[in-house]
Amino acid sequence: MIFYSWAGHTRRMAEAIAAETGADLLEIQPREAYPASYRETLRRSKAELDTGRLPDIQPAGQDLKGYDTVYIGSPVWYGTIAPPLTVYLKSQQLAGKRVLPFCTHGGGGKGHTDRDIAALCAGAQMAPMYAAYEGGTGAELSAWVRSNA
Repeated sequence: MIFYSWAGHTRRMAEAIAAETGADLLEIQPREAYPASYRETLRRSKAELDTGRLPDIQPAGQDLKGYDTVYIGSPVWYGTIAPPLTVYLKSQQLAGKRVLPFCTHGGGGKGHTDRDIAALCAGAQMAPMYAAYEGGTGAELSAWVRSNA
């Protein structure tokens, strides 16, 4: 499972999925952490998205070749995935793998996050995205996991 989490919501979802499935966790981190202020974080991520100058990320250290199924999780920022996760996915070859995307949002829904992940995972078999307000981890998430098992 690959994910990026700024406030911890996506991390909690990833941990809940891993608890049900036994999936390994790989948290993507930018080399330079985003500010503690949500407003400043959004300002920085908006500039990254607008200019295409995405952040450097810390080395992930995990090879995805041995995985047939990959969960991918991100918060939704400006209708899309967080820039650090974009950087990581651009460096991966996920063709032929089953990809199960999930996201957390602050009330605006998934935006085009599912389409953006699919574009970065060319040739992968994409499952429907699970989207939750601030990281729902209850029965609905479990049902999504079971329906995609």
